[in-house]
Amino acid sequence: MVLDLEYSIPILEPGVWSRLSLTKDIERGAVGWAQHASLRASLKQINDADGKIVEELLYTQEKARTLYSFSAQDKQRLGQKASIRTENRAVYVEVPNDVDEKPAADSSTSGDEVRESHKVQATLARVGAEMGFRIWIPRSDRQKILGQIPASLHASFLTLLPLNYDETTLKTIEQIDVIWLKGRSMARAFEVEHTTAIYSGLLRMADLLALQPNMDIRLHIVAPDDKRERVLREIKRPVFSLLDRGPLYESCSYLSYDGLAEISSIEHLSHMSDSIIEVRGICTG
Repeated sequence: MVLDLEYSIPILEPGVWSRLSLTKDIERGAVGWAQHASLRASLKQINDADGKIVEELLYTQEKARTLYSFSAQDKQRLGQKASIRTENRAVYVEVPNDVDEKPAADSSTSGDEVRESHKVQATLARVGAEMGFRIWIPRSDRQKILGQIPASLHASFLTLLPLNYDETTLKTIEQIDVIWLKGRSMARAFEVEHTTAIYSGLLRMADLLALQPNMDIRLHIVAPDDKRERVLREIKRPVFSLLDRGPLYESCSYLSYDGLAEISSIEHLSHMSDSIIEVRGICTG
């Protein structure tokens, strides 16, 4: 029996939650409930009593056809999932969006830190635009960044990416903090890691190379000077070092805030080669 998604029965329905032995003793919808119910394991086998309850619910729903409409968030998350064909099989992936990754209200991330991060994004964008690149900034940050960029450079900023990749790859690319493009090709991509946790940028770079292992692009993590050692250490984690195309540290360099400030202060950037990034940056290998 297969039910269409909007006719599938949510486990959070009271008549489901309170009857299953897996969930009846857990507060409905409690944070981490799936882990507490031991549902994280692959191919979890449920007991016979729960199996009979599920079977009854499914047969009843097949006749009743009760509609369980998706919320806007449900639809968004469903749209993030995709099947990717590898050499041996298809695997399912999900690209978290910038809304999912925003810190919670009680996070240690302060407004000052966010503003500083935007200043660094704006500096990267301005330097790239002055060097003659077209610039991509995520939609959620674009207006904040453009407000810090001279109006004469606004024409360099893209509202659509001129790239021919699959939807999953494009969703990953669209969330990168700053991208410099020449024509229809990405030249350099930058992730700004200002806060204590520095995983999001590294993960996004690794996602990109996992999806497109033959992509020819220079990647950079931009972080405060006091986070240099942590970036260089974290990028060597196994999850970043065992990519099909080789370790992330071979494709991604670290650029300090001081290094970026030196570059941004150079006069006549329009006559400079973007290889200045390699000169000021540090190899992570």
